[in-house]
Amino acid sequence: MDKIPLIGLTERELEDVAVNLGMPRFVGRQICQWLYHKGARSFDEMVNLSKKNKALLNERYCTGRTAPSASQKSVDGTVKYLFPVAGGRYVESVYIPDKERATLCVSSQSGCKMNCYFCATGKMGFKSQLTSAEIINQILSVPPVGPDGEPEMNPLTNVVFMGMGEPLDNFGAVKRVIDILTSSWGLAWSPKRITVSTVGKMPELKDLLENTQVHVALSVHTADSRERAAMMPAQKAFPLQNVMQLLAGYDFSHQRRLSLEYIMWKGVNDDIAHANQLIRLIGNLDCRVNLIRYHVIEGIDLRPCTEERMEMFRNVLNQHGITATIRTSRGEDIMAACGMLANKTKH
Repeated sequence: MDKIPLIGLTERELEDVAVNLGMPRFVGRQICQWLYHKGARSFDEMVNLSKKNKALLNERYCTGRTAPSASQKSVDGTVKYLFPVAGGRYVESVYIPDKERATLCVSSQSGCKMNCYFCATGKMGFKSQLTSAEIINQILSVPPVGPDGEPEMNPLTNVVFMGMGEPLDNFGAVKRVIDILTSSWGLAWSPKRITVSTVGKMPELKDLLENTQVHVALSVHTADSRERAAMMPAQKAFPLQNVMQLLAGYDFSHQRRLSLEYIMWKGVNDDIAHANQLIRLIGNLDCRVNLIRYHVIEGIDLRPCTEERMEMFRNVLNQHGITATIRTSRGEDIMAACGMLANKTKH
């Protein structure tokens, strides 16, 4: 029988594990500290647990920590990691260093159900949901620890749920991971260090807005509903206008941030008319727009627009009081940039 991973469990659930094995409840809290505060990869590292308790744990449980099985480093310093998950599958996550910041782009599914036309992950089809253990393992395991016991690169400062999969399509696991990241018994992060990307899946988006304080990134890509439906099948189930009406009911004027993601394609959504449509869609909503270079994917008949076109589009938005920036492309040479995660060798 496969052993049950303990990462991905809450402090209360770890206390219950201890009690069910005949241990005092406080042992569960000790295990929690080892897993999340101290990053223990095995029960042997938990030095304040008795040999008997370690043996009891080892009969049915494992920590759940799994090192990446492979990695690739970009010329710009971005690193893509390959993690094994259940069913003999693999997922990718991407470490993005930027001066004092180090961001991990995390996967929440193997493949994706959304089938966006322009996304390599969507072309994989849906394979499986990741468990909370498989998601948090990516975060706990990057950057890897070197032979001296120290991280090989700067520790993570931020996490973005923008890897493989639609996070809100696996919201139970993602919400649990957010709880682990932000709780005092977990990693004790500020929710402002976490961003969840979505195509606008409701009602999970409402749950995210109501019950967390993490940043939200909405994949828009065009404000034209017919164009968006042709590119993003989710538009039919979750119309963009409805999503924007929901977002308008929340306050993004202080610390919490709303970003609209806008990939730009040559001759598709890169003219002034599209900029004006986006301006009308946004209205008075407090948000910023991230303009993203399209990264060419084999078999997709879309091309990136020019730098001049992106700058024109940004300037039009800025002139209307909307903060818009052109996102720096990272990791394209190792297929780690936006929309490129497909894990073609093993999925």
